[in-house]
Amino acid sequence: MTVASPADDRRIRSLRGPKPPVDPWTAHGSVIEDERRPNRITERALTIFLAGAECPFTCSFCDLWRYTIDGPTPAGALPRQIENTLASVDVASVQRIKLYNASNFFDRRAVPAVDWPPIAELCSSFDGVTVESHASTVGSAAVEFAHGLCGRLEVALGLETIHPEASNRLNKRLDVSRFDAAMSFLGAHDIDARVFVLLGAPFVPAHESVEWTVRSVEYAVSRGAGVVSIIPVRGGNGEMERLAALGQFTPPTLRQLEAALDQSLHLDAVITADLWDVERLSGCSVCRAARVERLRRQNLTGTLEPRISCEMCEGR
Repeated sequence: MTVASPADDRRIRSLRGPKPPVDPWTAHGSVIEDERRPNRITERALTIFLAGAECPFTCSFCDLWRYTIDGPTPAGALPRQIENTLASVDVASVQRIKLYNASNFFDRRAVPAVDWPPIAELCSSFDGVTVESHASTVGSAAVEFAHGLCGRLEVALGLETIHPEASNRLNKRLDVSRFDAAMSFLGAHDIDARVFVLLGAPFVPAHESVEWTVRSVEYAVSRGAGVVSIIPVRGGNGEMERLAALGQFTPPTLRQLEAALDQSLHLDAVITADLWDVERLSGCSVCRAARVERLRRQNLTGTLEPRISCEMCEGR
């Protein structure tokens, strides 16, 4: 049973720095990238980072609250953000759109149901639409939204870790059984699943970090995930610094990210290393650039390459 309480929520929130001002009518930005898919093709994907309501789950490791507003998302705000973004970028060769709102797409407070039809219409030219959600909000709403799309829906879920203690203490309010139920529901309704797994999850001993990340990736694939992204835990939200001082969190390293991806590429799914803020991971200054580029290539090809050899950091 997961351990979470209002007291934990209050402590985690009290340690946060001030939230930057966020305009609910303006997206934070967007990026177009090549992305490998389970059908062994590479597609162009547009990710829009939307501004909206904060997630109600106060996870200990989360820093996405910085990109949210206080209060519910105004009706009409998300369609305007999407429309303005689509008007400002070249989407002629884009097959997939990813709508990441730093919250849960099927939470009506974050995405008003009245906005689903205009959002679906704005996404009508794309073969695939990806949204993010806590497993607890996956249900009939996902099916309803999927039926309104021209393309295929993919829902991204955070599994984070299957390490027993860590999973119970992340304040995520997610049992593995609930994750399993969400994955089964998506599969039963022909909705694709993408899963996020943490590297360096708090409460996982540093020397076991890679092992538990790989085991969590394997678990996600066994439950039907077509894409799994390995996300290094970032500090900076106050709570992670508190846990680090207690010896319960050790920031992951670049070489740990390499090891986790290398040990997962054999699986029958698309496994990638999340390189957002990769410069924050500690690593050798001499070979860092080569290691990051190797990760980028493996993300795209799924092919394990020889490890980078570096005299400066050999044996670290």
